[in-house]
Amino acid sequence: MFGRIGRFSVTRPWLTIVAWIVAAVALSALAPSLKSTDDQADFLPSHYESVQAGKLQERSFPQREQSAATIVFQRSDEGKLTDGDKAAVAKVAKGLQDKKYEKIKQVTADPSAVSPDGTIAIASVVAGDKDVYDEVIVDGIKTMRQDAKALLEGTSLKAGFTGTAATALDSRESSGNTDGMVMLATLVLIIVLLGVIFRSPLIALLPVLIIVLVFMVANAVIAFASDLGGLKADAGTSAILIVVLFGVGTDYILFLLFRYREQLRTGQQPKEALIEAVGRVGETIASAAGAVIVAFLALLLSTMGSMQAMGPSLAIAVAVTLVAALTLVPAVFSLLGTKAFWPSKAWQRQPKNAMAHRVGGLVSRRPGIVAAISTGLLAVLAVGVFGFKAEFDMGSSMPKDLESVKASKVLEKGFAAGETDPTLVYLKSDGGAKLDAPALAAFRASMAKTDGVGQVSEAVTNPEGNVALFNVALKYRPAEEKAISFVADTLRDKAHQSAPDGTEALVGGTTAVLADIETAVTHDYKVVFPVAGIAILIILGLLLRSVVAPLYLLLSVGLGFAATLGATVWLFQDLQGKNGLLFMLPIIVYLFVVAIGTDYNILMVARLREEVARGTSPKEAARLAVSQSTPTIGAAAIILAGTFGVLMLANNSMLQQMGFAVAFGILLTAFIMAMLLVPTITTLLGDKAWWPRRPETGQPSTAAPVTSHEPEMTAGSASR
Repeated sequence: MFGRIGRFSVTRPWLTIVAWIVAAVALSALAPSLKSTDDQADFLPSHYESVQAGKLQERSFPQREQSAATIVFQRSDEGKLTDGDKAAVAKVAKGLQDKKYEKIKQVTADPSAVSPDGTIAIASVVAGDKDVYDEVIVDGIKTMRQDAKALLEGTSLKAGFTGTAATALDSRESSGNTDGMVMLATLVLIIVLLGVIFRSPLIALLPVLIIVLVFMVANAVIAFASDLGGLKADAGTSAILIVVLFGVGTDYILFLLFRYREQLRTGQQPKEALIEAVGRVGETIASAAGAVIVAFLALLLSTMGSMQAMGPSLAIAVAVTLVAALTLVPAVFSLLGTKAFWPSKAWQRQPKNAMAHRVGGLVSRRPGIVAAISTGLLAVLAVGVFGFKAEFDMGSSMPKDLESVKASKVLEKGFAAGETDPTLVYLKSDGGAKLDAPALAAFRASMAKTDGVGQVSEAVTNPEGNVALFNVALKYRPAEEKAISFVADTLRDKAHQSAPDGTEALVGGTTAVLADIETAVTHDYKVVFPVAGIAILIILGLLLRSVVAPLYLLLSVGLGFAATLGATVWLFQDLQGKNGLLFMLPIIVYLFVVAIGTDYNILMVARLREEVARGTSPKEAARLAVSQSTPTIGAAAIILAGTFGVLMLANNSMLQQMGFAVAFGILLTAFIMAMLLVPTITTLLGDKAWWPRRPETGQPSTAAPVTSHEPEMTAGSASR
């Protein structure tokens, strides 16, 4: 099948290329815009309490004011506020209110909103829209900051903005144009590395141009799929999508080009060599892409909407890349023939590859020792995984010199840490009857006595009087682990137990959402991991026609996953002193390292199977497979790891963690597992590795005489 696909693309290159260009332009022009959200509450299913509380708010308090930001005032000398200072606070708040920012309902300064020690005052910025992440509101906070500086001139005060919209603003500006930075750095990295590997400007540039075309098609298909399926794209998906497309796309192109060059060195004509290369590695590329696709689709089983949205998007991107690798890439290179390698002549002679031959020799001579050392190294790194702590506080990943971060620290000195984003406790009557005032007071008093609660507001009832809302300011920052644990266990239990007869209590707000996300992620660990693993196992079994080889392949990659996560824990938690790692990191590492990293294992074991099918002994098969595959795997892994490593340039520790973990995991998979562990285990098992059927000998060539619809470009014509 893959030989036929290669033949069509190679003999009809212009038809294939024009079809791709037309598809890219048409789809990009017609595709709807992707809808994006930063609000994690949008990504939880309806059975979680925080979501139920949000729905109750929409029904009972549709016009409820939402706190967009908090302005924190203090004297420049950090002393006690005077009466003049307090009057200046009120004047600044009124000045900002009079400017009437779009979607900002009001800016208020309550005279009583002064810290007990008299050093800090606060003013509230109230949004006129329930979505405080709205771009208009966030931009309004940006303008308001500048206006506040002007209003503070001539006073002894300084002020800082914190809270939800202010934090969103700082997050956006601190990361800068992350997508653009990732795209540029990725392009430069790929071009430079391809240029060094092939010493050809065409091969350095062509894959990038091909992948840009694939990126256009993939983005459009994702937009159509999201529109039809009602999926929301998480705000961070675009940067990951860029890395996946360029990283995986370059991998598949390298798999094909290395095999193409190998066939040319046997004396085949360029078109025949290209068809042979597609036929030989087409199944390997398809299997590798299939493993990645099913792993990403396993995210559909996640309870997190962000994961559910990311999974299909990345799966579509990889599927489009697979089609391009089997059609567009052969078509482009069939037009160029050996001119693609100009000015280098290295394609005409067998490379020395001294290092690859030494590694192959070592693997074949000392398989037991190499396997033991490789396993031991991975096991030592894996120990660190036991220290993993999930971090849900996205603000902790932001630079400490940002205004929202500094203002939050000042606020915590004088008020409850949760003042800017209180937990919302709702009390509703079961039968729709009006709530009793004494019962509400008793409920409020019970909540206020809970250790960990800073203060509880008076009850605010809806017009019907059957639902009451209490703002509960915690003593902890809303997104820190203490707050999340407190809300998930103590506060919810207290609210449920203290609810008067005939009423029901629901706990919502940011901290409650994070508590439910923690529960959802724990569920996902138990469901997504095994499903993705089983799916990859099935694909490996179909590729290798074996039961044994897929099992030890998946086990080795699982060990690599643990080693990757353990190394990340040691680097960021132990050495850098981070409180924890991105809560989604285990899922991301599992999917990217197990799925994408399996590409190299698949390439190696497919080559092992090919050598065994020729009748060579297990040791000789390992030597030849490692010698032939090491340059391809090494080059592909360095480029792919480099593209993910680009994320470490972001001014955000969460992206840095993701970049390091995936890049390190890919390098482990390539250089330890694919080059050392997999071939040594295969050698030690011998024919048992291919049970129940040993690969058949004498595999025929997939190439046949070419009947071209284009002028034939021979090696001789290419050199002229």
